[in-house]
Amino acid sequence: MARPDKVEAVDQIAKWFSEANAAVLTEYRGLSVTQLRELRGALRANADYTVVKNTLTKIAVKQAGIDGLDDALQGPTAVAFVTGDPVDAAKALRDFSKSHHALVIKAGVMDAHAMTAADVGKLADLDSREVTLAKLAGVVKAGMAKAAATLAAPASKAVRTIDALRDKQEQAAA
Repeated sequence: MARPDKVEAVDQIAKWFSEANAAVLTEYRGLSVTQLRELRGALRANADYTVVKNTLTKIAVKQAGIDGLDDALQGPTAVAFVTGDPVDAAKALRDFSKSHHALVIKAGVMDAHAMTAADVGKLADLDSREVTLAKLAGVVKAGMAKAAATLAAPASKAVRTIDALRDKQEQAAA
């Protein structure tokens, strides 16, 4: 019979996986308490970084309907449950792992689909949501400006033609 505290822990982890926009599984072996605190501070705006038990997490992952993480749940594991922008959280983890080689990104989850460490790296290479929206706004604005110029061109051409005819008549009259 399962102990109530473990059942509660499995339910909580499954809830975190279900409610998170994404999750990134890492190995933290070799990081000091100060470094873990620094990592949590870097993730604070977008994610909660939690050390988990592998056996309970395997059960919780199955309960949440996610497949493909069993290989990543080996050794000491901590999960960044992303509540904000997944790209920003992936970038923060990648940047931290570059300066602290003890942090290893093992796998990830996004939209209930397992991702490899390489997929998490590709996610970190994407532009953030704000940058993407700004680029989209620039493209839309450029298209509207081009359309306005195209629509205004015949009228301005007519005005230039009328001015040229007027100048020609004035020169002929003089």
